[in-house]
Amino acid sequence: MNHIQRAGLSRRDFIRLGLGSALAASASALAACAPTTHTPTPHANATPEHGGAMAGLMMPGFDGDVDHVANGFNPTDLLTDFDYGKVSTLANGQTLREYNVVAAIKTIEVLPGINYEAWTYNRRVPGPTFRCTEGDRIRINFINGTQHAHTMHFHGIHPGNMDGVYEHVPPGGKFVYEFDAEPFGLHLYHCHVFPLAEHIARGLYGAFIIDPKPGRPKVDRELVMVMTGTDLDFDGANDVYAVNFIPFHYDKHPIQIKVGELIRVYLVNLLEFDQSNSFHLHANFFHYYPTGTSLTPAEFTDTIAQMQAQRGILEFRFKFPGKYMFHAHKTEFAELGWTGVFEVLG
Repeated sequence: MNHIQRAGLSRRDFIRLGLGSALAASASALAACAPTTHTPTPHANATPEHGGAMAGLMMPGFDGDVDHVANGFNPTDLLTDFDYGKVSTLANGQTLREYNVVAAIKTIEVLPGINYEAWTYNRRVPGPTFRCTEGDRIRINFINGTQHAHTMHFHGIHPGNMDGVYEHVPPGGKFVYEFDAEPFGLHLYHCHVFPLAEHIARGLYGAFIIDPKPGRPKVDRELVMVMTGTDLDFDGANDVYAVNFIPFHYDKHPIQIKVGELIRVYLVNLLEFDQSNSFHLHANFFHYYPTGTSLTPAEFTDTIAQMQAQRGILEFRFKFPGKYMFHAHKTEFAELGWTGVFEVLG
């Protein structure tokens, strides 16, 4: 039993207390130095150049970084890591895209000094971002390398025997998923074995992009963001939140873009144990395409909400250089890791 448990606190309580203590200490220090006519907030005085926009809110010990090499993936790389598969042409002229996927247990450092036993596709969380064109033939060679039964359930249109629900793949087993990619849009995949919440929350999920045949209009940058949470002590409640699994990563490592660049974000919510999630962009608005199944935006806004498994495409440009936050607009999620920064260069 560790000192957190002996004190009767969950890991989530410990993290919250640490965040609260850091916030209180920061506020006290600022109040002592400030003129009597004005008391600045800790957030307004956080310094991005010393750990990110939320650095003043992080508990001591969380202002370092995780070991991305030992983890086997870096969330910065995951933003643009599209997997187009091994491409060939079938006898009927149809494009075949073939992917190899292995379910594996992987210890991942989620926060500095805090490791988590994740269930993964190809030893990363989220799993590969599969990308194809509408009408392509998709073939997934799936191997279950864990001690638990798992599947791959893709959102989209396909035969029932390819749905990854009833055909459980036992430990050491193999299964080939094969179907035509439809409809075009932003989709996802995840394990569909019960208890479903645990299998998804432990890391068995990823994004699945089906491009329309004529293609989408060209943009300067495309980024994939999968919104998640992690239940560190397995009590059915998330302790930290993130985009692409590692809390605070894009706060510590801002995403660099240029003034005037057209940015497209593929945003997927795979958060378990909480009813909804959200995305808010500071000092800007974006065009929003729910599920990505239309080439016409449905909304021009700065904040959207998504229930579990909902997703959408965001497109925007920044007019001015500077550092701009993006984060969940539920304060608790932001304070516990779901926050980042776009660094816009002139």
